[in-house]
Amino acid sequence: MNQQPSGTSSGFQQAQAYSGVWNGIGYGTRAPPSVASSSNNTYLMPASPSKRVRMSKESYKPKVSRTCGQRPACLVNASVTYCGNNQIYAFGGFDQYTDEVYNHVLRLDLHTLQWTLVDNYGDIPGVRMGHTACLWQGSKLLVYGGENEHREYLSDVVIYDLGTSHWTQPEIKGPIPKGRARHAAAVYDDKLFVVGGLAGMETYTLDEISYLDLKTWTWSRSWTFVARFDHSTWTWGGRIWVFGGLGPDMERTGELWSLDLKNSPAFKSVPAHSISESTTERAGPSPRSHFGQHPAPQHVVTGASGSYTANSSSVQVRSTNLATKPAAPGAMTSTKFVSGPNVPSPALGTHFHVYSSGALLDFVTPAGTIRPSECNLSALELGTQQWQRLAEGSEIFDPSYRWHYCAVNEEGTTAWLLGCAMEPSENGAANLEEYLSDVLAVDLREFGLLGSESAWEPSVESSRMPTSDTHPTSHMSSLGSDLASMFDQMPETSGSDFVITANNDDQTDDDDVSPASSITTTDASQTPHFLNASDSTSTPIHVHKLILQARWPHFNRVYKSQMSEFHTKKMHIQEPYSVVRAFLYYLYTDSIDKHAKYCPGLREVAGLLVMSDVYDMPELRLHCVRRLSRELDVEHAAVVWERAGTAKEEWLRRRAANYCLTHWGRVVRTEGFRSLSRHSMMELCEVIDVDGRVIGGEELEVVGGLGGGKVGVGGSGNELARRRGRAQGGHVADEMDDNEMQEDEGMEMN
Repeated sequence: MNQQPSGTSSGFQQAQAYSGVWNGIGYGTRAPPSVASSSNNTYLMPASPSKRVRMSKESYKPKVSRTCGQRPACLVNASVTYCGNNQIYAFGGFDQYTDEVYNHVLRLDLHTLQWTLVDNYGDIPGVRMGHTACLWQGSKLLVYGGENEHREYLSDVVIYDLGTSHWTQPEIKGPIPKGRARHAAAVYDDKLFVVGGLAGMETYTLDEISYLDLKTWTWSRSWTFVARFDHSTWTWGGRIWVFGGLGPDMERTGELWSLDLKNSPAFKSVPAHSISESTTERAGPSPRSHFGQHPAPQHVVTGASGSYTANSSSVQVRSTNLATKPAAPGAMTSTKFVSGPNVPSPALGTHFHVYSSGALLDFVTPAGTIRPSECNLSALELGTQQWQRLAEGSEIFDPSYRWHYCAVNEEGTTAWLLGCAMEPSENGAANLEEYLSDVLAVDLREFGLLGSESAWEPSVESSRMPTSDTHPTSHMSSLGSDLASMFDQMPETSGSDFVITANNDDQTDDDDVSPASSITTTDASQTPHFLNASDSTSTPIHVHKLILQARWPHFNRVYKSQMSEFHTKKMHIQEPYSVVRAFLYYLYTDSIDKHAKYCPGLREVAGLLVMSDVYDMPELRLHCVRRLSRELDVEHAAVVWERAGTAKEEWLRRRAANYCLTHWGRVVRTEGFRSLSRHSMMELCEVIDVDGRVIGGEELEVVGGLGGGKVGVGGSGNELARRRGRAQGGHVADEMDDNEMQEDEGMEMN
């Protein structure tokens, strides 16, 4: 990320010494009062003085860091939660070598990389594994469920105060849900929602959802939702989402489920306390699938003679209640992703699912069941239900490490993978004794993710927006929608007091990469540059200098210095009119979402990316990278690649280059590709390695590469031989068909 420009006096002295040429990185000048008061000349917009020299941005790759201190043992099924202040807390779990179950609290300081065993007090919970721990109110952990050392399923709620290291157990009312482990939980609207898990005497998969009201500490009834365990759940857009995990038949699934919480009264009101459902006994074995590989829980013995007393009232293993639960209220959706070039396979590798920026992130990490080349970071946009490949495994992971837990901050801007290196032992086997000895910090903003706070989420606020923001896809705030109604309106109706012009959209040069980067600082500062009266410009854009001063730091510096623009109240920016208009519209609305009039397409967004780099506006830069990476298409891929290079946005440039090479035959036939300079065309062609070659469509279909898929996936080399055999006479192809029919017997094809 670029640093904010510094407004030093030396920078302003240089800015005042020369007039600026926007066609490059130039500087403005303070016009003498006598000149400014009598001249109607329009001065070109000066660029930021601190941006004169720009170094190429290094390619980003996360680095593995070694932790120290009291590192955890080989913890399995523990909870690992990021709790703010650069701290990660781990609780519970069991040792995979000794089967010892813990109730320890461990803290990892991400600044010092130090593990600390935390002394804790109060109503300390019993040992457990397979539980959930959710951050609540920014200073507490809500721990629910799990199973103890006797493989008994728990259904208690305990609260850990991060500030005092003190445990409390609230008095719970209502129908306590079935004891469970390996479930998922999420906090939404002061409610703890619990989904799925394993339960019962003979261990079956729960298909229910319930919630605990955190204001009254009352449980709701249980509803039927989706049968899952070892899955992930989160809330977005007033819905609760479920992805991944295993189903009743122990199959790994790629289904995405969601349930509407916002529009259902059952999820808004306080749970009824009079529901006739046992609070100490729950449903027993279900007619659904049972698993022999899970040890059956033993009969519970409580009281003074019992072997387990801590929170024993929450153990749930027997029931006489076999009543069928009603379906969950609210609209329920389910989407199954069968295949696709960017759809990660749930059966390969170790997957970690986290939510950020309106998307589900899938970290496909190295494992014994996957090749390093198949590892990646993918994102599922929840709004469009589209998968995208954000990065290849080689850009993030070191194949000599194995990762076991993943945590993400509440802002959704950083994810941490916790694991260890694969150290070969004397007998050649891998050594994994230090399970959480290493940390991999991944800056998600480097991959075009704005963070969860910046991502638009549908809410009740949208219903109170003015009519100027009634477009169904608008992501603007109420204030932004009001300001949008005043943008580029005549002074008589809007009170605008400043005029900006730009180049006409058809005023381009095929040999220019971008007006913002085609001239160096030295060239720009030779002589003062004014806009000639004969120069062709766009129609004027009417704006308010107060808004520009508040939203555009460089404009504020220029205006406070009383440069020529201060006196003439006009300015010219040598960028295409559509790009400049989109830039100014962003200053009013803080939005670059698609707008038919002000920001119609990716070409304008690519131009905004360059302007964000020149004027050092990191938030605009992130918005541009996010939209360009998610809406990349054949028509604009070449332009996006070129502009990303101009802005030194290496990750986006690599992504656009790969897209161009994958769809080369279509990209080279677009106007975007033909608009590139000769130098850019040659540079794009040289992205491919020296041994690369172009594969024709027919051959590409045979080897399974059509549609953006990897070559060799989805095709068969025998198909090419079969076609050749048919061309030669047919009998060779018939023999191959017979042989393949014999080989395919007993195979199930999806």
